[in-house]
Amino acid sequence: MFVPFHFDCNDWLRVFCFRRMIHISQVLACVWALLSSCGMTASASDVDYSRFERTTVGEPLVQPMELEIAPDGRIFLIEISGVVKLIDPSLNTTEVVAKLTVTTEQENGLIGLALDPRFADNGWIYLQYSPPDFSGQHISRFTFRDNQIDLSSEKVLFKYEEQRRECCHHAGSVEFGPDGTLYIGTGDNTNPFDDSQGFAPIDQRPNREPWDAQRSSANTKSYNGKILRIQPEANGTYSIPDGNLFPKDGSIGHPEIYVMGCRNPWRINVDQRTGFLYWGDVGPDAGSDAERGPRGYDEINQAREAGFFGWPYFIGDNYAYAMVDFVNNKINPPQDPLHPLNESVNNSGARELPPARSAMIYYPSATYDKFPEVGSGGRTACAGPVYYFEEALQSTTKFPEAYNRTLFAFEWSRNWILAVHLDAESRVERLEPFLPDMKFSRPIDLQFDANGALYVIEYGETWGVNADARLVRIDYQSGNRAPVAKAEAKNGIGREPLTVDFSSAGSMDKDNDALTYQWTSIKSGTETIQRSVFATTVDAQLTFSEPGVYTVELAITDTRGATGITSLPVIVGNSRPTVEFLEPRDGDFFTPGLALGYKLQVSDVEDGTSDFAAAEEHDLQAIDGLATSRLFVEALPYSPENNSEPDVPGLALMRKSDCFNCHASNRLLVGPSFVQIAEKYRDQPHAIEQSVARVQKGSTGVWGKVAMLPHAEHTPAQVQQMVEYVYSVQANTSNPSTNGFNNELEIPESMAGVRLEATYTDLGRGEIPKLSATSSITLRSRTIQAEAADEFRGTTPLDSGVAEGKRFMGAIEHDGYLRFASIRLDAVSHLSMRVASAGAGGTVEIRRGAVDGPLLGSTSVEVNGEWESFYEKRIALKPSEGRAEVFIVFKNTANRGGLMNIDSITFLP
Repeated sequence: MFVPFHFDCNDWLRVFCFRRMIHISQVLACVWALLSSCGMTASASDVDYSRFERTTVGEPLVQPMELEIAPDGRIFLIEISGVVKLIDPSLNTTEVVAKLTVTTEQENGLIGLALDPRFADNGWIYLQYSPPDFSGQHISRFTFRDNQIDLSSEKVLFKYEEQRRECCHHAGSVEFGPDGTLYIGTGDNTNPFDDSQGFAPIDQRPNREPWDAQRSSANTKSYNGKILRIQPEANGTYSIPDGNLFPKDGSIGHPEIYVMGCRNPWRINVDQRTGFLYWGDVGPDAGSDAERGPRGYDEINQAREAGFFGWPYFIGDNYAYAMVDFVNNKINPPQDPLHPLNESVNNSGARELPPARSAMIYYPSATYDKFPEVGSGGRTACAGPVYYFEEALQSTTKFPEAYNRTLFAFEWSRNWILAVHLDAESRVERLEPFLPDMKFSRPIDLQFDANGALYVIEYGETWGVNADARLVRIDYQSGNRAPVAKAEAKNGIGREPLTVDFSSAGSMDKDNDALTYQWTSIKSGTETIQRSVFATTVDAQLTFSEPGVYTVELAITDTRGATGITSLPVIVGNSRPTVEFLEPRDGDFFTPGLALGYKLQVSDVEDGTSDFAAAEEHDLQAIDGLATSRLFVEALPYSPENNSEPDVPGLALMRKSDCFNCHASNRLLVGPSFVQIAEKYRDQPHAIEQSVARVQKGSTGVWGKVAMLPHAEHTPAQVQQMVEYVYSVQANTSNPSTNGFNNELEIPESMAGVRLEATYTDLGRGEIPKLSATSSITLRSRTIQAEAADEFRGTTPLDSGVAEGKRFMGAIEHDGYLRFASIRLDAVSHLSMRVASAGAGGTVEIRRGAVDGPLLGSTSVEVNGEWESFYEKRIALKPSEGRAEVFIVFKNTANRGGLMNIDSITFLP
């Protein structure tokens, strides 16, 4: 069925697409290759790629498979686990509307989706899925009502059996044609591994049926390895339409068969004007031609009428595989594509098959001169929709006329989309990469909406569950585009009079229009809002003489009247305080399980200072003990190898935005803490939607006078992830302290590294809001892994199953060294190192400040014969004051390489 749920480098998925006239396409490919070499290749007319914009409309997704767009613009999307989601791009909402029970073993699951042509009237939705209690697939019709899929309404329209003893290839895709017939893609259900060696799986030995695709793809009485075509009826049954491959009486083959000879056609599309069927077929893995036949090719096929497309006897341009006698290990001649015969012992259908048809486009893993545009790499060919430009369509996002009558094929493994330009008779005219500079993370389905914009499901980085799986929309902005306004303020907080410098750096116009600038100061009063334009220059300066909370707005307008607007806050009348750790200092040692003392200094223009000497000297107020109620100190776990928080999509987006300029998790900054926001809103109905709107559009007065600035640069789906993260933040109870500027914290034994954070919040000034300042330092354990050195030379980090941190420093050379920054040497009397040597051994020197700095101590490392049997060496150090860089230098002039390994270093008190 679907993408590589088995890791079979090229044997993942491929989809179906085009058809015959391969000789014309070969000639055209050669012509275009010649023109390319002369620099004469035509592109998609004069299309300006910069006008294509990608917008995320649905995330996160979990192994998404297919999408369908309803007449009202909402999008149904299926996930392999059985989930059906409904995405509303206008409201930017995603909800689960059904959960089917499926088996996902051997690439099974919920694999196909189609909406009835009269969906707006009847609400019928068709799903192709793998029931756990049936060895095969169901194609069922359900009714969508009251914004849910009614699972009790199921009508099993069609079902077919498969073997589940062995993998692979279930394909999976359903699409309606313009005449109301339903196309169903099915895989060959054949194991491509073992003795097939990447060529044709045609093993007829006893008990090897799952390794013989002649029993499925080439069998007229098997539903596997086919594209079926049926006519759904209103009562939940189906009839056989005219024009299928075999007679309706079933005398030669199943009458539902439209195309046979497929390997894994799992993404089919039907041209809604011509009725031509397109699919991509995932090819086998052989890397080169051999006696057994051709190397593997992926195919993009076109079927104008019913036919046999060759597998497992032929591939590509009807390149033929040898007929292998696996019993006698004999390679027999290949078959004739004009007169193929299925003489397998596993065949239950006709012996004589229709003539084999060539693929429309085909390519191996290597670069291919017949179709150079596809490049090289893994292979997972897919066929998307055919686009037709509609002049009368009133849409500013529709694709341009240059893509009229273009098939959009795509590659799951190579991460590209290919524009296949068709002529008036739907023959291949030329190929070209589509948006080659825009990375698509494994596209898995494409569909155009009624406005001519392209929706793309990006499956994500790997074959499993991916954080970057998403649904995106590609719009072509054909009209004038509004400028993008960006503004920055230097010194935007402080006492009056406050002079602030404003910059529009980063602002731009995608159409390269001339721009005009307007800076406006906005002050909200109790009764009126005061607006004042103060500059019409690129950059600006303004002195604020009166205290208050201001919003400065930058409006940029192009020559055609389109305007982009952004804003930022300015707080006048209150200075931001400062807070500093006097003890300990960044990089100092701590001991897990023991109390850690600290000393802080706080200073604020309005409140005063905790430094009493400075207060006397500068006539400042001395902050009294009550100020400690606004002081918050905590010890947080810290890891030098991973000093970031968990990889949460919403948090990652927030770090790229400006959220942390005004907010912190557990403390007040300019705005409320995330804990305050979460505790206020998370249990309220519709709170997430309301918060998303406030973040996107901005708001004032919800948490005070400081405005929440608009964040229109983020999609609603992205903002929802950010809000969901904020709602998940819990109050930190690690070890806060409010007992003064000179105090101590208990450090849990579980902490291997510690980050101390201190936050001081001032008193504000009248109606001017309170402001906070934060300072943080990181402390390290006395035992440091050697690979965590701040710098190293003449040695290499190596993985190990027995080293303390699962790594050590090895391949040590003469004059190699490790450097550790800012070591408090007056707190260290000895060094203990875990070392090993099966090489030459040598001397270890401990030096202060430089590789050749003052020698603090040394020791010899003896050869113990085992590279990873670490033993302890203890070195006494000369007394040394203050903080300095410490260099651990390795010496052996007689044997300059392969000296020793070092696992960890402990700085002992």
